[in-house]
Amino acid sequence: MSKFLNTKWLMFLFFLGAPTLLIAQQVTGVVADDSGALPGVSVVVKGTSSGTTTDFDGKYAINASNGAVLVFSYVGYETQENTVTGNKMNVTMQSGVALDAVVLTGNRSKPRTILDSPVPIDNIGLDEMRSTGQPTIDKMLTYKVPSFNSTTQAVSDATAHFDPADLRGLGPSRTLVLVNGKRKNQSALVYINDTPGKGEVGVDLKSIPAAAIERIEVLRDGASAQYGSDAIAGVINMVLKKNVEYTTVNVNSGVTTEGDGFNFGVDLNTGLTGENGGYLNITAGYYEQKKTNRPGSPGTDALIGVGANDPTWGAWLADNPDLGMNVGQPELQKIDLFFNAGIPFKNDSGEFYSFGGFTSRQGTSFALYRAPYWVGDPYNLLHEAGSDYNGFQPTFETDVMDNNLTAGVKWKLFNFDVDFSGTYGRNRIDYDVNNTLNPDLGANSPTEFAVGGYTFSNSLANLDFSRSLGQVNVAFGAEIKQEMFSARAGDAASYFNPTGNGNAQSFPGLQPSNAVRADRHNYGVYGDLEWEPTDALLIGGAIRYEDFSDFGDNVSWKVSGRYSLGDKGALRASYSTGFRAPSLHQIYLSNVQTLVSGGSISNQGTFNNVDPIIREDLGVPQLTSETSKNISAGITYKIKPNLSVSADFYNVKVDDRVLFTGEIGFDGDDSSINPVETVLIANSITSLKFFVNAVNTNTSGIDLVVNYTNIELGEGILNAALAANFNETTIKGEIDTPPIFAANGYDIFSRKEQARITSSRPKSKVLLGLDYDLNKWNFILNNTYFGEVTWQHGSSPALDQTFAGKVITDLIVGYEFSEKLSGNISVNNLLNVYPDELDAKGDVVTDLGGRFKYPWEVNQFGFNGTVLNASLAFKF
Repeated sequence: MSKFLNTKWLMFLFFLGAPTLLIAQQVTGVVADDSGALPGVSVVVKGTSSGTTTDFDGKYAINASNGAVLVFSYVGYETQENTVTGNKMNVTMQSGVALDAVVLTGNRSKPRTILDSPVPIDNIGLDEMRSTGQPTIDKMLTYKVPSFNSTTQAVSDATAHFDPADLRGLGPSRTLVLVNGKRKNQSALVYINDTPGKGEVGVDLKSIPAAAIERIEVLRDGASAQYGSDAIAGVINMVLKKNVEYTTVNVNSGVTTEGDGFNFGVDLNTGLTGENGGYLNITAGYYEQKKTNRPGSPGTDALIGVGANDPTWGAWLADNPDLGMNVGQPELQKIDLFFNAGIPFKNDSGEFYSFGGFTSRQGTSFALYRAPYWVGDPYNLLHEAGSDYNGFQPTFETDVMDNNLTAGVKWKLFNFDVDFSGTYGRNRIDYDVNNTLNPDLGANSPTEFAVGGYTFSNSLANLDFSRSLGQVNVAFGAEIKQEMFSARAGDAASYFNPTGNGNAQSFPGLQPSNAVRADRHNYGVYGDLEWEPTDALLIGGAIRYEDFSDFGDNVSWKVSGRYSLGDKGALRASYSTGFRAPSLHQIYLSNVQTLVSGGSISNQGTFNNVDPIIREDLGVPQLTSETSKNISAGITYKIKPNLSVSADFYNVKVDDRVLFTGEIGFDGDDSSINPVETVLIANSITSLKFFVNAVNTNTSGIDLVVNYTNIELGEGILNAALAANFNETTIKGEIDTPPIFAANGYDIFSRKEQARITSSRPKSKVLLGLDYDLNKWNFILNNTYFGEVTWQHGSSPALDQTFAGKVITDLIVGYEFSEKLSGNISVNNLLNVYPDELDAKGDVVTDLGGRFKYPWEVNQFGFNGTVLNASLAFKF
């Protein structure tokens, strides 16, 4: 660690002594089309990664010297390249297609248009994201990118506050998230509940406010050879706003037609621009949401075995048909503060830049209701003495803090563009379980417990070089990274359990034995080369070497090509290898959870990968990296100037995939005790789980995008977009079960767990968006088809259930009251569509004794029903 701290001091000293070579003049202007100003137009200095976008009035400001070429691109318009001859440049855009939008992701050499890129990339502006009517980035992307999925989780402890998100159905761990091209830190949470993405670690997408983002670039291709670990499924790059002419305030609020789930949000974005071309953009935001509740109506409580006609509890069951449950979205409050800044050097040779943000988020979700016949309250801790005891509702409360900061410098050195930066990111979660008790503490039991928490942080230093040499573009660089993961024990009262029936009910606290502080470091070097022997042909290649202190090294490589079809489109293809390092969380996480197992409530233990019990007593091998092979091929084509289509096939094979095992308990043989049962008895648990490299998967799919823009319809203009993803994931070969478990007949990854990989996300998703501008009015109609998902029973195929595909319709109507004031009203899920209801077929675990009405282990689009929203935007 001391060596790494020295590195950071060297970086700081380097910033102070960075060369100040030439000052770029600030070029300003207005970009418009025949009908007026165009906001959101991408403006990039050709051959560099320096860029900005136009504001609401089509105005822009960018640093560029005389003779430099500015590239203007926008969805639906032809790209223009203009040479700088002064400090003013106004541009009129002509109708074109989305294939000409400039993107920075996917190539370390120089920006390219989507048409020129040898791999598929989506370019989504802030207005496009907000046109979904969704409140957070993860939900916006779900309704804008077909291969991206994220849905609200219910009754799943901390997972309910993060909502696992994935790309191409490959799980949250295999999508790399960048901010301004720099790696975003992962969250501190491992999704260990029965939800999609179980056992995985992702980035906390709720920690990035939409108001701070200029656009999002989604690279739908493996990119480990360029960006390192986690980029197996693709890359999501959040590009922050730079120059804005106006301060903008957005206010929005909404509620479901059931009268719950009220939400309110307000955000402010403003900026300063210096005379020398410097900039400072600031975003502040607040958002809150209330809970929704869509429980089942069991009638009988098969989970505990008390019938509806039970003479003792029949009356209570009749008065509480939902068994007291809260099943829906959690309560949430969050504040955000982000910035993006740059100071140019003299004589136009580079700039110092910095960006980052802080998010604080508090949430409340709900555990299984403790019915009065389940857990008693003899000391009147949760009800008044003398009143009827009706049980209690434990709450699971989280306090999440996420912060990240990047500082860097860009300059010219021997005609190379050099980028040297340092990044620090941290995500911290603290847990509280309230409105509950610990039976073993009796009258002295608290009703509120601090049950521990987790922190993950990383520190990175990056040095990147790039240069265009005529027909050849070259890039190379290096990265060093330090990661840290820690787990904190809870209050002693939260895990006090001498009788075996204690602990804080719903979530036992993390014990001192679960507390850990672990770190590791790695370094990587890469090279990236592109060759354009002709205007039509592009050939590219990249290679990256990484070495991790805990499991070893890896070499990933990639080759790609694109053949241009003139100004009509292109053929493209790529082949790459990739890898994902097991996260520190997956290596070191251990805890005890209270979950449903075999029709009863029990304590289940997770053992970490370095525990001697797991490694030595049970023979589980050390975790190592996953590896992948990724192939894609596609075509982009302009059918007419304002009609374009792209289609891409992909196949991703992942070997040695890290999985979180299912529940491994007693084998039912009373004649002898096997080694696994010895561990269970010694730790007072009914089952155990662990992480292991044990699965190979094969994912194939097709992405389709069609854009038809600037269609004259009456007195207005219609834009239409169709996007679709079709995919299938299968498990190849047998599960690699450690010998001791195999010898004793254990299935470490049951049919139910396998379904989380193969069928918990829709295998098809189709988006159809219509956007009609009529004078001051804007009408948006979005239809999103979420394909079927299948839940598999752990052992009995007869109990499987497939939930049919459904179409969610969203309607957004906007009106521009004046140049400075606009508003819209949106109706999400206009037709009040819900998933198919659960059919437990007599199996208590499927719907937890009727407590769940809708699927919770597989999830297509949630179950809030229709949501009404309204918003206003002010500029000043």
